Amino acid sequence: MKEYAIDRIRNIALIGHGGSGKTILTDAMLLNSGAVTRIGRIEDGTTVSDYHADEIERQISINATLATTEYKDTKFNILDTPGYSDFVGEVLSSLRVADTALLVLKAVEGVEVGSELVWRHAEREELPTVILVNKIDNEHADFDTVVEQVRKRFGHRAVAVQFPVRQGPAFREIVDILRMKMLVYKGDGSGACEEKDIPPELRERAEAAREALIEQIAESSEELMNRFFEEGTLGEKDLTDGLRTAVVQREIIPVFCLSALQNIGVSRIMDFIRDFCPAPSDRPAVRTTLPDGGGEVALIPDPEREPVAFVFKTLSEPHVGELSLFRVYQGKILSGLDLVNYSTGKPERINQIFVLRGKDRKEVTHLNAGDIGAVVKLKDTHTNNTLAAKGFPVLIAPIVFPEPLTTGAIKPRAKGDEDKIGNGLHSLHEEDPSFMVRVDTDTRETLILGQGEIHLDVMLKRLKQRFGVDVDLKPPRIPYRETIRKPADVSYKHKKQTGGAGQYGEVYIKLEPKPRGEGYEFVDAIVGGVISNKFIPAVDKGIQEQMSKGVVAGYPIVDVKVTLYDGSQHSVDSNEISFKIAAQQAFKKGVLEGNPVLLEPIYNIEVLIPDEFMGDVMGDISSHRGKILGMESEGPFQVIRAKVPLAELHQYATRLRSITQGRGIFRRSFSHYEEVPQEIMTKIIEEAAAQKEENA
Repeated sequence: MKEYAIDRIRNIALIGHGGSGKTILTDAMLLNSGAVTRIGRIEDGTTVSDYHADEIERQISINATLATTEYKDTKFNILDTPGYSDFVGEVLSSLRVADTALLVLKAVEGVEVGSELVWRHAEREELPTVILVNKIDNEHADFDTVVEQVRKRFGHRAVAVQFPVRQGPAFREIVDILRMKMLVYKGDGSGACEEKDIPPELRERAEAAREALIEQIAESSEELMNRFFEEGTLGEKDLTDGLRTAVVQREIIPVFCLSALQNIGVSRIMDFIRDFCPAPSDRPAVRTTLPDGGGEVALIPDPEREPVAFVFKTLSEPHVGELSLFRVYQGKILSGLDLVNYSTGKPERINQIFVLRGKDRKEVTHLNAGDIGAVVKLKDTHTNNTLAAKGFPVLIAPIVFPEPLTTGAIKPRAKGDEDKIGNGLHSLHEEDPSFMVRVDTDTRETLILGQGEIHLDVMLKRLKQRFGVDVDLKPPRIPYRETIRKPADVSYKHKKQTGGAGQYGEVYIKLEPKPRGEGYEFVDAIVGGVISNKFIPAVDKGIQEQMSKGVVAGYPIVDVKVTLYDGSQHSVDSNEISFKIAAQQAFKKGVLEGNPVLLEPIYNIEVLIPDEFMGDVMGDISSHRGKILGMESEGPFQVIRAKVPLAELHQYATRLRSITQGRGIFRRSFSHYEEVPQEIMTKIIEEAAAQKEENA
């Protein structure tokens, strides 16, 4: 692969709802560039992007895949991203290093919930965006309706630069507004097309569409607007230059029509990307911070400056090991170069450098500023790390991955596998930071957290395949809390006489409930020295130890004020352990007299769904003890806000997907603790008692 100047590089991320055709579009682009000889099939596992075993098995994209190719003297770095919300972390990492987002929509369904989600992520990265209405060859395709949806949802910057002559299985011709020609495709999958004059019956529509495009371009610049008013139109050069500037500056969102599977319209989109979409040098300078927090540095995409690269994804490949995918933001990255990982402060040597096309790798000697590639066997570098020259300490802002939506508890099937499991889970987290591992100190379980049940299932399969360990996944124990509802006044005398030194300690304590969230308070109200000062800390410690163990169901106790106001001691037999035991027993007695109750975590959820599923989703939330807080419209979607007990959210991602035919998404965040209903509390206490007996 030859070396390309920075203005001949295009970094593009394909984003969209699951099933919109991004993976097939990637293959079609590679076919048009001569990189492959045919478009693969998802069903056969023969596409370039979806080459991992789990992707072939599930027939969906799970990983973001880099496919580099050359097209008309331009280097395309294509990032094909998953459409399932479970794998949104892959989308975020790809958008961070792309210069253009291609949002792929279906010609029948139009703007879907997943489309909306990835659109927002692209907006956050301030990426120029091109919208591709795919599958125009499907029955009931409706390009005009989708364009109208796009303009309603994403604003009037969106403007069609093409329209199909016929839709459905007869789709072969496209009227191109920029060229003012009709593109007639052979329909044999080759992508070959012939330019013809626009038929008279379509001429009026084409001219109206061109006029709308010219007006949109004129509105993007004051200079062009003045020229448009003076001359009534824009010349060809103004039109071309104005459109490129407007796309780069995100003033215009062009909308195309295509069938990726039939390779109709794809080459024209590639021409547009080459001619009108930004090169890395057209994008704003990346701002970096200094590791010591001492200011900012702007990176200049110039190969002659100090090298700086950002690792946006980590892959583990068989027979190769760990591949770190990176983008060069400044300077030049060469094989054998010594850099510093300023995220960790550790040195790294760049070994083999590759450009990737799915699973195929081609070794290169270097990559210049603006380019994307991969390096193998870095010692201690992971996703979100910045590599830069010695003496040039900079940090690129890390990708912010979403909070997890699903949690599971894992249990090893074989004893002695704990270390292998821990190392494997850590490695999987390094690959995909949206997958997390945590040990819950309350329930003493190892928890895995992700974006959905499919996400967790994929990770556990990888754990088995790569690290040879099997685990069982079960619902996590809910981190309930215990507290009291009324004051209690209790005492306990601990007295133990055996041969030798005895034990003696007596305490009188008052327990009072505190407002939710205020925690534990210990008050020493001893007067007259009835308990020596040296034993009082033992009373406090004993109570806190018992609080951590719970009383009614084994869950930590919260929001209690304990006042130690009286007691007695023995001149010989009293010691710290005696008062600790007395305090624990008194506290247990006080909790049981204080009308104890269990508290459960309540979560805020926000569900984004198409309007037709609103009744079913609200009914499901209500049937799982949820409280609807409100709802509002967002275009064709409804946003439902509710509070739901965590115990009812297990497998909610799967439930929501089933109710909404895969078209609903949700977010969740912790809200507060509140009392568990009596009948559920009784059941939890019974289960805890049975578990305790079983473990005894």
